Amino acid sequence: MKISINQITPIMWVNQAGKALIVILILVLAGCSGGSSGSENPTEKPVETGGHEDEAHGEEGHDEENIAEITPAQFKAAGIQLGKVEMRNLSSTLRVNGLIDAPPQNLINISAPMGGFVRKTDLLQGMAIKKGQLLVTLEHPDYVTIQQEYVQSKNQLAYMELEYKRQEELSRENVSALKIFQQTQAEYKNLQAQVKGLEEKLAILGINATNLTEDKISRYIHLYSPVTGYVSEVNVNLGKYVNSTDAMFELIDAKHLHAELTVYEKDLPKIAIGQKVRFTIPNDPSREYKAEVYLMGKKIESDRSLRIHAHLEDEDNQLVPGMYIQAVIEAAGNQVPSVPDEALVQFEGNYFIYLDEGKKMEDGQELYAFEMTQVQTGVSENGFTEILLPAGLDMSSTSIVTKGAFSLLGKMKNSEEEGHAH
Repeated sequence: MKISINQITPIMWVNQAGKALIVILILVLAGCSGGSSGSENPTEKPVETGGHEDEAHGEEGHDEENIAEITPAQFKAAGIQLGKVEMRNLSSTLRVNGLIDAPPQNLINISAPMGGFVRKTDLLQGMAIKKGQLLVTLEHPDYVTIQQEYVQSKNQLAYMELEYKRQEELSRENVSALKIFQQTQAEYKNLQAQVKGLEEKLAILGINATNLTEDKISRYIHLYSPVTGYVSEVNVNLGKYVNSTDAMFELIDAKHLHAELTVYEKDLPKIAIGQKVRFTIPNDPSREYKAEVYLMGKKIESDRSLRIHAHLEDEDNQLVPGMYIQAVIEAAGNQVPSVPDEALVQFEGNYFIYLDEGKKMEDGQELYAFEMTQVQTGVSENGFTEILLPAGLDMSSTSIVTKGAFSLLGKMKNSEEEGHAH
């Protein structure tokens, strides 16, 4: 088959045009690809830079998230209290029970020196009293008789003293017989003894004989408190007759109360004089009292226990003899940093305390600032927990939140949720 030149030329032109078109398409595609690649580099670079900025931002935000800031009103509403990290013995202690007791010399029974009828008393069990306060007024005819005898004897003694001096002078001048002087001397000394005896009886009744005259004789006697303390028992009522052997009242001297602790025989090697004791009472377990081992009993009871006598460091009116106590004896001298359990908060499996960062002003408003600081915990006992402080933290100069830490944690978490919502 023959093809003419006119036929060949268009075909070749088409083929050349097609090649040119293909070349143009390739260049266009390459240009698009290159443009695309070129546009990615500037885009990636800002993204990378922005990522670093966000990361730095995040680290700064982490520090800010550990700071809790509250207003004075929130501080008061949360019941926040500040304190120090204490050194306490938590790792080697002995838990015991006991009672608040008073020594025998601090328990006082008030009895009538002579039998009489109760005419006045305002005492109630548990009432506080002061030394010299009127306890009771008694009445009886015998009180009158003793006062009468004293006044008569005192008057006779005054006359006999003059007679004795007169007979002594007469005897010296040999005017009267020596026998008369001797009889007068004997009567004078007997009256002296009688008056002195009646003075002592009146003193027992609480009557001052010095000022007693025939015009001041009374059928009443008044008994006053010898100590400052409390009334533990009242065994009388108005009109009741009491004998001298009856205990009308029992008083407790408020000073020198002590803790009587029960320690079992197996634990005696752990106890020594001078060891510190911490105890609480059932009606106020949040308050801790301190004492010191003073004496150890020498008799083992039938239950193989021994009494330990501990002196209180501070007297307290809330403590009453017979009150049940729960105590911890520090059996060794291993002191560790510790905080109240209320000072610790747990978050995401870790324990934290809040450090007091002081006050600051922000937008014209005063704020309290607290830093949430992670700590390691150890032994927990009697409301306190051992902690391991961060390196470089001086616990003597740093105040912490000892009460209200959970309120601070709740505020911080609520603030974070509100921030995410925005």
